[in-house]
Amino acid sequence: MKRLFIIIGILVVLGLLAIPKILSSNGESAGQNQSGSGNSPLSVNVHLVEPEVFENKIFTTGTLLANESVDLRSEISGKIVELSLEEGREVREGEVLIKINDRELQAQLQQAEFRINLAEVREQRQKQLLERGGISQEDYDATLNELNVLRSEADLIEAQIEKTEILAPFDGIVGLRYVSNGSYISPTSEIANLQSINPIKIEFSVPERYAGVVQNGDRVIFNVQGQEDDFEASIYAIEPRIETQTRTLRIRALADNVEGKLLPGAFANLELIFEEIEDALMIPTISVIPELNGQKVFLLKDGRVEEQQVSTGIRTASHVQITEGIAPGDTVLTTGLLQVRVGSEVKVDEVNTYEGEGS
Repeated sequence: MKRLFIIIGILVVLGLLAIPKILSSNGESAGQNQSGSGNSPLSVNVHLVEPEVFENKIFTTGTLLANESVDLRSEISGKIVELSLEEGREVREGEVLIKINDRELQAQLQQAEFRINLAEVREQRQKQLLERGGISQEDYDATLNELNVLRSEADLIEAQIEKTEILAPFDGIVGLRYVSNGSYISPTSEIANLQSINPIKIEFSVPERYAGVVQNGDRVIFNVQGQEDDFEASIYAIEPRIETQTRTLRIRALADNVEGKLLPGAFANLELIFEEIEDALMIPTISVIPELNGQKVFLLKDGRVEEQQVSTGIRTASHVQITEGIAPGDTVLTTGLLQVRVGSEVKVDEVNTYEGEGS
């Protein structure tokens, strides 16, 4: 019995000695739990809204075309007696480039003029006789008709003579020629090509979804191989139909080519600018959160998150224009959109701005 009391006493003493350690351990654990349960600020990336010049544009390719181009050919057959067709030379509209032998036609015209002179004298005499009653109206009409026929024959010969001259139909540059002085040519003979390259045309196509956006006067920036500079053109004509096979809209633009650096047939890379906005507010598309009644973004103000309803405009591959809801200088969250709550504190890791792009 005495031994039992001794054992119980020892256990009580050990328990009293262990209580402070247990309380200390529990206190530390509680402190650690309390410290671990504290909410540290969420790290996010943000976009600083600044007004930018935004160009709503697309990229495509096209081909340069001469403003005017014609294959010079003769309307009649004959021998070349005069040749003013120098390769690479600039010519003016109406300038004679080739003269075909017309001696036979000139002789026919002279013969016709002699006949007309005789017929005119006869017609005058017949007219005087008609006034005096010496001949009938029918006889005079026959004489007058004969005169008119002769005049028509002379006009026909003159038209044939005009065809013996090949004139420049417009100002341009002569290409390579394939005939020489003294050559016999016909309507099928290849003579040369004449091109006007100032201004020069650019032909290209855009997807049909832009048919309602593109319009005459839109700017086109393009470049070609072999030229370091960019060139600018303006749309002047739009095909009034969609190509059914390619689902594209064909367009042409005009560009100045005073120095002659641009040549027809060249391949061109183009930027078609639909619209230029001076003070556009662009933010990453990922920042815009769709809702049932509209769209919203999260703004960072004084270190806390706020919710803001917005209206959007033009979209690009990665950015969207905000037309209502934000102002220059606002800070829009681009990450952590699912974790943040209105009023919560966040820590900014990275600040981005809009660097510009096409649609």
